[in-house]
Amino acid sequence: MTVYDLRMTVHYDFDRPTGSGRQLFRVMPADVAGVQRVTQFEVAIHPEPVEQLSFADFFGTQVIEAAMPPGLTELKLTLTAVVERKASEDGLDFTPARAALADEIDAYEGIGADAPHHFVLASPRIPGDAAISEFSRAACAGAVTVQETVAQLGEAIHAAMTFDAEATEVDTPPAEAFAARRGVCQDFAQIMIGGLRALGVPAAYAAGYLRTEPPPGMKRLEGADAMHAWVRAWTGTRMGWVEYDPTNRCFVGGDHLIVGYGRDYSDVAPVTGIMRVDGGQSGSHHVDIIERTGAARTPG
Repeated sequence: MTVYDLRMTVHYDFDRPTGSGRQLFRVMPADVAGVQRVTQFEVAIHPEPVEQLSFADFFGTQVIEAAMPPGLTELKLTLTAVVERKASEDGLDFTPARAALADEIDAYEGIGADAPHHFVLASPRIPGDAAISEFSRAACAGAVTVQETVAQLGEAIHAAMTFDAEATEVDTPPAEAFAARRGVCQDFAQIMIGGLRALGVPAAYAAGYLRTEPPPGMKRLEGADAMHAWVRAWTGTRMGWVEYDPTNRCFVGGDHLIVGYGRDYSDVAPVTGIMRVDGGQSGSHHVDIIERTGAARTPG
């Protein structure tokens, strides 16, 4: 396990004092057995909420709920945490042939949060799209196993898409981003999810944080890390869920800190809720993930 210090800040400024509101924050790193463990954390919200509580949603993501008083001109949430994260492992591919996956899905008993049944059909933000489906079938024509299918589709999307932070908004449909061949990690992930589902592979939206490294010879900049999104795919009964990052063309490893999973972005959006606002607003977030180089590493 590698030990990280995580600090994340979400900050909103309002042009005029707000009315009251209730906000839901999905920003807390998750405890995932054998993969990730949160050993310390602290959450501070300014101004102080009238009421604050926390709970886990259906998919297991930790939610911080805050009832905010009227008259706000700013809202700031600061999260600090110590997170242990297991590094990635290169393993053998024991996933079934893609043609056999449907039988394994049918045989899966249970409808809990990890059940593949929740993630095989279209969801509100990821409806079926003919262009994405056709692209995915062509990209994975030579793939035999489910894991090969995941890797080939991720690599094809990475090659076809250009990362462009100005090309899309949070509500841009995956079909529109794919048609333009431009977008951000949310777009890459939702396009890949739609493609996998079209191929019969259950796929979930994964939200979290990505640790980045500065270019050689450059100092690490404060706030340079980021909220990030990638894909979680169910590969059969034996190997279960695997995670792939199409933005960076890799299976997910020790630099990805998990917050939670859902059917699409709406299930794990970092900030949702209602706030009465008269006038404009602006928002920003900053993330720092620093490895504790002096910390002892426990066996992964």
